[in-house]
Amino acid sequence: MSVLEIILGILCLIVSIIMIIVVILQEGHQKGIGTVTGGADTFFSKNKARSLDNFLATWTKIFAIIFFIAIIGINCYAFFTR
Repeated sequence: MSVLEIILGILCLIVSIIMIIVVILQEGHQKGIGTVTGGADTFFSKNKARSLDNFLATWTKIFAIIFFIAIIGINCYAFFTR
């Protein structure tokens, strides 16, 4: 393994761990029992969840793109050096 493969492998590992954490932090889209009791319909919970979910969704997309570019880079490097 070359230095570039090791660096891209470490980048993939770090980005995948960060992506897992960001996905876990996102709230589910199911309303659950809060819909029946009216607890899910407060103004503050709607706006807070929407802004936080948008922020986390954006970072999930960014980390996914970085992950795929790193994977393609590793495969291209391995293909062209052998």
